[in-house]
Amino acid sequence: MCGIFAYLNFNVSRERRYILEVLFNGLRRLEYRGYDSAGISIDSSIYSGSDLNRQIFTPPLVFRQEGNIESLVKSVYQDVDATDLNLEESFSIHAGIAHTRWATHGEPAPRNSHPQTSDAGNEFLVVHNGVVTNYEVLKETLVRHGFTFESETDTEVIPKLAKFVFDKANEEGDQSVTFSQVVIEVMRHLEGAYALIFKSRHYPNELIACKRGSPLLLGVKELAEEASIGASFNDTKFLSSNGQPKELFLSSDANALVEHTKKVLVVEDGEVVHLKDGGVSILKFDQAKGKRGGTLSRPASVQRALSILEMEVEQINKGKYEHYMQKEIHEQPESLTTTMRGRLIRGGSCKAKTVLLGGLKDHLKTIRRSRRIVFIGCGTSYNASLAARPILEELSGIPVTMEIASDLLDRQGPIYREDTAVFVSQSGETADTLNALEYALENGALCVGITNTVGSAIARKTHCGVHINAGAEIGVASTKAYTSQIVVMAMLALAIGGDLISSQERREAVIDGLFDLPSKVKEVLKLDQEMKDLAKLLIAEQSLLVFGRGYNYATALEGALKVKEVALMHSEGILAGEMKHGPLALVDETLPIFVIATRDACFSKQQSVIQQLHARKGRLIVMCTKGDAASVCVGGSCRVIEVPQAEDCLQPVINIVPLQLLAYHLTVLRGHNVDQPRNLAKSVTTE
Repeated sequence: MCGIFAYLNFNVSRERRYILEVLFNGLRRLEYRGYDSAGISIDSSIYSGSDLNRQIFTPPLVFRQEGNIESLVKSVYQDVDATDLNLEESFSIHAGIAHTRWATHGEPAPRNSHPQTSDAGNEFLVVHNGVVTNYEVLKETLVRHGFTFESETDTEVIPKLAKFVFDKANEEGDQSVTFSQVVIEVMRHLEGAYALIFKSRHYPNELIACKRGSPLLLGVKELAEEASIGASFNDTKFLSSNGQPKELFLSSDANALVEHTKKVLVVEDGEVVHLKDGGVSILKFDQAKGKRGGTLSRPASVQRALSILEMEVEQINKGKYEHYMQKEIHEQPESLTTTMRGRLIRGGSCKAKTVLLGGLKDHLKTIRRSRRIVFIGCGTSYNASLAARPILEELSGIPVTMEIASDLLDRQGPIYREDTAVFVSQSGETADTLNALEYALENGALCVGITNTVGSAIARKTHCGVHINAGAEIGVASTKAYTSQIVVMAMLALAIGGDLISSQERREAVIDGLFDLPSKVKEVLKLDQEMKDLAKLLIAEQSLLVFGRGYNYATALEGALKVKEVALMHSEGILAGEMKHGPLALVDETLPIFVIATRDACFSKQQSVIQQLHARKGRLIVMCTKGDAASVCVGGSCRVIEVPQAEDCLQPVINIVPLQLLAYHLTVLRGHNVDQPRNLAKSVTTE
């Protein structure tokens, strides 16, 4: 969804051109999240008044533009040329904010882009990720107090409310009202999910960030040679204005921070982060505390420690590849190896093969006693859970149910204290999944998280969990995270069923299969050119059906999802057992049909499906196990894609790769944006 970024340099001279480029590059690192417009705010020139000891701060400059970031860059430099703004002017202290917007309220247009402003003088500016659900009520109130609104956004109420609070405090004689007091009073009136960064001409060279629900990180880069790598927020040297040069960053995620610093803090819900005079104050918002004696309350401060990002800049670069999606498809042998590293134990000749999931070991007994296991996710994460369900049921003997997070909440479906609820999300910030997590916690279930993001909301709020360790995934369409999720859930099944002697042989076969999986994925990636050739044949098609069953029903759903989300081509994943209950009516000689028929317990049933589709002149593309072409292709009348055989529960990891490649090549050939599909966002942080 939206991306927010801020850069504050303290006691280090930076030219305006440099500051602009830092902000632009921050936005470029966030554009994978999905956006349709962008904007930034920087300071205009500072000059001395008649009192030479007093600096005069003119209104901040705001630039907003519909379209991509390069359109914003072009627009900014055109405006700079038109106004003779000095790009070489240096600032020893400067605070800039930036934003990529994914439209929720109001069409993509400069007036609806962020930063949103309080008035023509830009007294308060805000960038926002999330949705303010009570904005209409706030807007009506502010209109009655004389405010006029320029945009259709929910965000515009926030800076206007900040100005209202500030003006009111000054009218009542509270001349010493602080920036943080203003922001906390604004937070008291907001409902919904948000991450916010505030900038104000009344508080020059200061920034305030706060959050509820949406992700936000603070990055710290200390420039003094004596700066300590282990500095923390309870270190008075860091908190105080000690004059040491430093750069501070705020961002929606780590991708925009890692090229500047690895020292970060994940901002918690209800925290207010105040950047001032090179120091950082972290305050805790308390909804119950309001005005005291006619003045705004002063919140309590909290102490937090910095953490170190386990991430490299190379992970967020394309390297030799044209697109992130292509890179991430081809990275899967390595990402799967990383997912399994240190977790699979083969043992010696007399030692059992086992799985060690450190994040779950203290809760395995509780999970084994569960009345059921409930998988909860959205989109690709739901499909990965569906692929893992059969092996989990087989090895654990516990009933496993599936829930799409939004549907569970809409129905208020029953969740019991005896349940184990497993929340699956690549980002760990998916709004519907987070809301379902809150619901499950309220109902007393044991909550397990499976995410790709250390420090994410799901990772922090669940009782226990497993990180999939797939590495940064930039392309909106999930590829390597999907296969790593399946592997982690297969290991989860092995861990839960690890105390059953009856399934030991099966468990050891799965563990052997996991060890062999990266090499088999490497082998199936050799089909790249073959899938490109197939994409050329399908380039003009309007629709594609994908049939699967058993373990590969999830493969059919996920393959169809990849094609529709990036190639913008209608595609539908269908349970092959339901073919005669409606889908068969669609079959004719023009409609391409992809059938997954690799060797497993459902193979003979899929052979029957192929024969029935062939009898109705279906235009078939069949994926089968190497050597099975003659068994699945009736009279040589269909196109066959052969893949290596794996253990049945791991076959979906192999089988999805050709469909990922097909979706990728279809998208490129049709001229669409591979990494940022139309209307879609990487991290869905609003409902």
